[in-house]
Amino acid sequence: MTLQQMEYIVAVDKYRHFVRAAESCGVTQSTLSSLISKLEAELDVTIFDRTSHPVKPTVLGEEIISQARVVLYNTYQIEELISSRKGQMAGNLRLGIAPTIAPYILPKLLKILSERYPEVHLTVEEARVRNILDKIKTAELDVALLATPVEEQDLLEIPVYKERFVAYLSPDHKLYSEAQLMSSFLSPTDVWVLREGYCPGNGGGFPFCQCRSSNKAVYEAGSIDTLVRIVDENGGYTIIPELHIPLLSETQKLNIRPIVSPEPHREVAFVIRKDFVRERMLNILSEAVKCVIPEEMIDSYLKKFPVKL
Repeated sequence: MTLQQMEYIVAVDKYRHFVRAAESCGVTQSTLSSLISKLEAELDVTIFDRTSHPVKPTVLGEEIISQARVVLYNTYQIEELISSRKGQMAGNLRLGIAPTIAPYILPKLLKILSERYPEVHLTVEEARVRNILDKIKTAELDVALLATPVEEQDLLEIPVYKERFVAYLSPDHKLYSEAQLMSSFLSPTDVWVLREGYCPGNGGGFPFCQCRSSNKAVYEAGSIDTLVRIVDENGGYTIIPELHIPLLSETQKLNIRPIVSPEPHREVAFVIRKDFVRERMLNILSEAVKCVIPEEMIDSYLKKFPVKL
């Protein structure tokens, strides 16, 4: 079994198509198919059910592919150690990011990395938190940027920044005249919320975080911008992270109110496997993120020191 063969079976599992997998690996379909067939013959197993459309792994094939991902992950770890010792600022990094974080980080992050670290090739996957965590565990992603805690014993969290939540109210809301809002005043009956990754600090004192009895529909997709537009059209209120405020129009900014007693917030962190050793690459990503986030929000340790694994 070779690393090349493992790369090929992982690619076929990803694309569920031999031609597209071959294209992603930069080889012909016949070359890829031939080496996978040789691997199956060597192991005396069938890794892929070729009668299925799209092609899919067998039960045993899924286990083999899972182990292949871990082997490839550790291979990249070795390559990273060598690059780090040579002082090279190059490499590939697969980042997972939650939809409620991506709009405020990605646009500037991608620009900074391309300008300062042109040899760092970042691949980004925006997905639901559960999907991202699963892919970190199976080594399909290297790093995630998520609101924490994620409560996964096998993963390590490295705090990056802390962000307040604020209320966005319709002008006809009964609390609109208030300069600031008590958390306990926020009703679960007229709030528009996201299904996932929304409640700050495991609830943050918000009634709707403990119960889903809101009379409003629950928006599933994960776009805070859409929640704001829903409030504009339908009334009520929503809760948004402070990094979303600059994306509002000047008129919309008049609808923002701070929340107190307690002041809700979320902590955003890098999430990695505990065996992750690509310290240099993580620090490149960290430095880029620090250029995007306001300094006062950055974790106090990360302000002063590089990440140490």
